[in-house]
Parts: sequence; C-alpha cells; structure tokens
Amino acid sequence: MAKRSETPARLDDAARAGWLYYVAGRTQDEIAAAMGISRQSAQRLVSLAVAERLIKVRLDHPIAACLELGSQLRRKFGLKHVEVVPSDPGSSSTTIGIAEAAAAEIERWLKRTEPIVLAVGTGRTLKAAVDQLPAIECPNHRIVSLTGNIAPDGSAAYYNVIFSMADAVKARHYPMPLPVLVSSAEERELLHGQQLVRSTLDMSAQADVTFVGIGELGIDGPLCVDGFLEKDEMMELMRGGAVGEICGWIFDADGRLLDNPINERVASAPIPSREASMVIGLAKGKRKFKAIRAAVVGHQINGLITDEETAEFLLKN
Repeated sequence: MAKRSETPARLDDAARAGWLYYVAGRTQDEIAAAMGISRQSAQRLVSLAVAERLIKVRLDHPIAACLELGSQLRRKFGLKHVEVVPSDPGSSSTTIGIAEAAAAEIERWLKRTEPIVLAVGTGRTLKAAVDQLPAIECPNHRIVSLTGNIAPDGSAAYYNVIFSMADAVKARHYPMPLPVLVSSAEERELLHGQQLVRSTLDMSAQADVTFVGIGELGIDGPLCVDGFLEKDEMMELMRGGAVGEICGWIFDADGRLLDNPINERVASAPIPSREASMVIGLAKGKRKFKAIRAAVVGHQINGLITDEETAEFLLKN
C-alpha cells in the first residue's frame, strides 16, 4: 500500500522505472535517459518501486540445494508436496520467500480448469502470500475459510485472509462467521449447528487443497498476541506439552491434538483429510521449529513450504 507521503505521480514514475528495470531489462542509465532524469533519481525510483511493493519478483530457476532438501523431506516425513526456498541469514522476517512461493502454488491450483474447493487458514504468513496474488478469474472454484473472521473484541480478524483473497480472486468465497475460540464446548456445538455454519463446515471437509499457517506457542505466539488466549492459559497449555497450533487446533510435540478445554472451544473447521486431499503448511524460522516438526511428524499437514534453515533442522531432528 502506498504511503501517504508519496504522491500518485511519483508512484507512477516509480512503477515505470521498476518496469523498465525488472521487466524490460534496462540499465539505470538507460532508464534515466528514457525518463529524462538523473541516474540517482532513476535508482531511487527503482528502490521506491520495490519498497512500495509495486514490483513482485518470483524466481523460476530451481536451486539444486533446495530441491535436494525438499526431496529428503518428502522421503523422511512422507510428504506429498515440499518446496524449499533459500534462506536469508540477514533477515528476521518469517514470511519473505515462503509467501512468494505459496502465492505461486495457490495460483497454480486456481488456474486449474476443473472446479476445486480451496480452503484457507489464517495467519501472517498466509496473509503475506495472499497479498502476492495477481488478479485471477476462476468462477468455477470455491474458496472456503477454515477459521472464524471475528476477533475477540468483535471486530473483523485482521489475519483472516478470506476477504483479502476475495479482492484478488474472482471465485465464490465462503467465510466462517465465527470467532476462532468460543466460550465453551456447548457454545461451539450450538454455533456449528446453525445452517450457514454447517454448510461452510461441510464444504471445508471437501477441500481439494488447503493452505494453513503453523503457529508457535508462547506469550509472543499468535494466539496470545492476537488476544485469543490469556498468558496464564498459554503457559498452562505449554506445561501440558503443547508446542504448536494450526487454525487454533493445538497439538503436542508428536503432532497429536490435545484433549483439553482449549481445543474444546476451537470453532474452526477440522483440518481437512490428509488422506484424501492436500494440506500445505507455510512456515519457517527458529521460533517455529518445534511446531513445524510436530506438524509434519504428526501428519497434521502433508505438504510444506519452508526455507533451507528450517529444512535442515527438520532433517536433523
């Protein structure tokens, strides 16, 4: 999104310079000459195009080391789909690289000619991936959310991606009109019995492919930061062996869903069948190592998009 301080005309110039540099393959000197500006101005405009995300770059050349890591992960954990992207040692981002790879994979599914049901979870990585999607016309497909779109305070949940997808993807969208967590198992049963919710749950169970984030636990984890769990609730979960969550469903180090009061309150749809469909997790980074390992060991997912550093950890542990 453009900053308020940048005028539309300057962003137009940045887009033009970015196109000339990345698409047309022109040098900065050539861009300066073509636009009637100095080389320094051309350089700043190209940088602005990247900073404002006017330019989105995808790497089409397969990197041998990443391919080999992916192959080893498939064999070790019985995964159906693995994509490993290069690691950036100087970056602390948990989304760069895998967001772009996930966007490309989502786009491949949406460009299929036969009708599909595509299910989505929630989270920062998945939202970053959806933000990378181009406009796609696919009226035969259906996109369904596994998680509720209501935050604890009653507002729209920021990292619920179904509405972001609706902006880019022209397909029928089916949100889950619930919070991620409800107050009790009885309330969940009552809400899940509503016709609108029931039809969304039934559709999610038929998903051909599902894209989910994998969340780490802790007071800095998404469930706490986004206000779904109190700190004492989170610490109690971790003392009980919890290490990660997908769509609010909490699991232990072996990837088993925990039988506890929190999971009884999760209003999300169950994760679709890994035997009958593809469930692809998007995650990387040291903070998520334990959660990612548990998800693949316990077959909560059967596909993974991650980076080299995480892949190497999984292969050693």
